[in-house]
Amino acid sequence: ARDGGARDGATRARGGRVVSRADAGRYVCRATNRHGVATRNIVVTVEYAPSIGEPGCPERRLWLEGTPARLGCAATGNPPPHVTCAKLGDSRGHPPVTLKELGDTRDHPLVTPNCRATNAHGSATRNVTVAVEYGPATVTLRVLPSANVTRGATFSLDCGAEGVPAPTFTWALPPAPNLRVAPDNRSVTVTGATTANRGLYTCTASNRHGRSAGSVVVRVDESWLVALVALGSLGALTALSLAVAGGYYLKTTACKKGEYNVRDAEGSSEAACLHRQRHRRDRPEVFGIQLTQP
Repeated sequence: ARDGGARDGATRARGGRVVSRADAGRYVCRATNRHGVATRNIVVTVEYAPSIGEPGCPERRLWLEGTPARLGCAATGNPPPHVTCAKLGDSRGHPPVTLKELGDTRDHPLVTPNCRATNAHGSATRNVTVAVEYGPATVTLRVLPSANVTRGATFSLDCGAEGVPAPTFTWALPPAPNLRVAPDNRSVTVTGATTANRGLYTCTASNRHGRSAGSVVVRVDESWLVALVALGSLGALTALSLAVAGGYYLKTTACKKGEYNVRDAEGSSEAACLHRQRHRRDRPEVFGIQLTQP
């Protein structure tokens, strides 16, 4: 009889028992006759092939990049099985496989290692899916077409970052009414740039593992206004210079020989000068006088 239990009435097959794992334990053998009783304790061990179940080897794992991680599985079996895990297609076995041994997890964020338990009675395998997550490390912030913007132009800022799970984006912007943020918060568009749009633009990418930010300075170029004002000042200065030069020319050309309109010259300094030149005997000069009809 089994120690501590009643006489076992298990099913027999061909004169023997159909052994199960539950049959393992301590048994007491008792011999009795009219002269006495003899007993003996017997320990029965039941061996069986390995098996790997969910409690000892969860099918899905979540690892964080940059932290220590080891993939091991617990298996049942008697004798205790030897368990190895390796990437699919890798013939080598590792008692616990590490994150580094799984390879480039950013290119392949879902990795399926194969775990195998083996003992003298057989083996069992189980595939495990490992998801590797990481926080956003680098933010890429671009200004299109350029961070040097002409007043009145349209420009946009695009923000990007890698991360698992996918990051969300927030902005710190110069306050202005002509800003439009995209529904996914990854970009900002500015229409009809003004001086209010100058300044620092910062995009922050976040997920449950961390955050990272990138910034860019936008300059709104108003040099055309300065040039226009300068051109207006130059025009006024030019007009003044022409007036002065004209007066100087008239002054310096007075009393020069040439053609004159009689009516216009009458009573003028030119007429007086002509009169004086006409009566000088030492330097006679000839003048042509053009007559015009009134």
